[in-house]
Amino acid sequence: MNRNMVRQRAARCIRLLEEQYGIPQVEERDPVDLLMMTILSQNTSDTNSLRAFARLKSAFCDYEQVLAAADEAVAESIRAGGLAEIKARRIKEALFRIKKDAGAISLSFLADMNKEQAMAYLLSLPGVGPKTASVVLLFAFSMPFLPVDTHVYRVCHRLGLVSEAVAPEKAQSILERAVPVEKYLSFHLNLITHGRRICRARNPKHDGCALRDCCDYYLHGQKP
Repeated sequence: MNRNMVRQRAARCIRLLEEQYGIPQVEERDPVDLLMMTILSQNTSDTNSLRAFARLKSAFCDYEQVLAAADEAVAESIRAGGLAEIKARRIKEALFRIKKDAGAISLSFLADMNKEQAMAYLLSLPGVGPKTASVVLLFAFSMPFLPVDTHVYRVCHRLGLVSEAVAPEKAQSILERAVPVEKYLSFHLNLITHGRRICRARNPKHDGCALRDCCDYYLHGQKP
């Protein structure tokens, strides 16, 4: 599929998803909260990562306390999210770096950077990859990034918007060229909703799928 066809299909999918789920409304979140939530979401389910984040916030009054706590105490608070020891270490290392660089545990200084500088800074933090950085920059600073999580990647592959050979990091740049900037947030969130409810990894619900008429997987029987 050439670039123009990808753009056309993406535009059709955006319209169909918004007809199905509406235009998502997002509550404002602290950038550090978003960073912690996204680190905790790595290699686990949404339910478990949200539980781990809630317990982290209830166990410590603020991130200064998290930074001062023993690794074991932080790990215990986020146990529900899996890989607790690894994530606790990454969280504390990231908080330490942010405080060292900004003088406080705050990422507000990213608002004064251009998108490339802000992305480079976040990628320099322990445990932060392109998806995590893109989530923080899109949702906290409205910077034009289109995060590709497992749901977005799976659905876009099935739709034929990215090929099977394309890695998630490369898929992001392809989708950012195909999707209008003002639709990044809508496309990202509605694809996640669609991936959870309909286009599941196993046994996708074709009968209830608003995208099936523009889906290669459904029309041509491609492998997921």
